[in-house]
Amino acid sequence: MNNIIRFVGKAESLFSYSQKLRRDFHRYPELGFREYRTAEVVARELRSLGLEVTTGVAETGVTAILEGNQPGRVVMLRFDMDALPIDEQTGAEYASQHPGVMHACGHDGHMAIGLTVARLLQENREAIHGTIKLVFQPAEEGLGGAERMVAEQVLENPKVDICLGLHLWNEKPLGWAAVVPGAFMAGADFFTVRILGKGGHGGLPETTIDPIVAASQVVMALQTIVSRNIAPLESAVVSVTQMAAGSAYNVIPNQAELRGTIRTFLPEVRDVVLARLEQIVRSIALGMNCEAEIELQRLTWPVVNHPRVTEIVQGVLKTLLPEYRNESNYRSMVSEDMAVFLNQVPGCFFFIGSGNPEKGLNASHHHPKFDFDEQVLPKAAAILAGAAVELGKSQL
Repeated sequence: MNNIIRFVGKAESLFSYSQKLRRDFHRYPELGFREYRTAEVVARELRSLGLEVTTGVAETGVTAILEGNQPGRVVMLRFDMDALPIDEQTGAEYASQHPGVMHACGHDGHMAIGLTVARLLQENREAIHGTIKLVFQPAEEGLGGAERMVAEQVLENPKVDICLGLHLWNEKPLGWAAVVPGAFMAGADFFTVRILGKGGHGGLPETTIDPIVAASQVVMALQTIVSRNIAPLESAVVSVTQMAAGSAYNVIPNQAELRGTIRTFLPEVRDVVLARLEQIVRSIALGMNCEAEIELQRLTWPVVNHPRVTEIVQGVLKTLLPEYRNESNYRSMVSEDMAVFLNQVPGCFFFIGSGNPEKGLNASHHHPKFDFDEQVLPKAAAILAGAAVELGKSQL
C-alpha cells in the first residue's frame, strides 16, 4: 500500500478546493431529482479533469469514467447529491440561500469529497488498476434515486465489479470511523394505517365510533412488538412518526391516520415485525368496532458490506490514518439507499466521524443546526482514493 500513502498529503493540499466546493453546494441546496445546479457544478468539475462525463442519469445524476494505466477491476464510487426540506438555523456565513431547503445530512460534503477524489485519482493514474466509475446520485433521501440509477444501467457499461461509498457521521468526532463487515445499516419500511370509524358530535360520543381512541391504542400496542416479539439480542425499530385526525374541537372524525417507519437488519425479523403490525392493527380496530386499512412500502434493504472488500478498506484506513479508531462492530438503525447497489455488487459503505463538540459542530443529521467539521474532507478523500486503488487490483 506504499503507493497510496501520498494521497494523505495531496488531499490536505487540496483542502481549500474541497472546502470551497462544499460551501458552494451548501449555499445552494436542491431537493431530490431537482439537483440541476448541483449537477452542473459536478459535471463542470469532472470535465475540467478531462474525464468522460454523462449527465441526466436518473434525471439529475452524473457519472464519470477514469481509466487506469493498468488492467484491473471496475470500482464504482458513489456520492449522494440531494438536500432536505428543512429551514437552516446554523447562522453560518455559507448558510442555505434557498428558504426551506438545507444540506442537513452531509451530502454537500460527500460531493466535495467525490470531486476531490476525482482530482486525486486523475493526478495519479499510474497507480490505478482497472477503471474508476464516479457516480453522483440524486434523491437518496427516500425518493428512490439509487433504484432509478440501477434501472438506467449505472452498474453497466462498464460493468461494475465493486462499489464503495461513505457517509460523514456527526454522531461521532473526528478521528473515528466505522468500517464494518456484514450488516451495518438497517433496512427501512414505511407504513400508513387508517382507522375508519363513525364521526359525530364530540358531546355525543355514544353515537359515534371513535377512530382516535382506537388509533391511540394502536400506537401504544405497536411499541410491544420490539419488546415482546423480537429476541433481545436482535434489533428492530417501530416508530409512529405521524398521527392525523379531526379538524374541530367538538367533532369526532370519521377516521384517524398513523404513519411511521420500521427498521430491521434480518429478513426473518422484518417478517415478524410486519406480521405483528398487521395483527395488532386489525385486532384493535375490530375490538373497537372500527375498520383498518394498512399500506406498506419498502424503502430500502439493509446495508450489508462484503467481508473481503471491507477488510481491504480497513487496511487502507490503518495505513493512511493510523491515528483513527475504527469501531468495527458499530451498527446503525438509520437506512441508506447505497443498499440498492450493495444488493447487486459486492462493496463497502462506511462512516467517518465529522462532529466537533468543541466547535459546536455536533448537531444530529436532519437537524436545522446540522453542520460538520470540514477538516474531515481531506481525510475522507484520501481513504476513498486509496481504497479505490487497492480494490482495483484486488482478488476477492
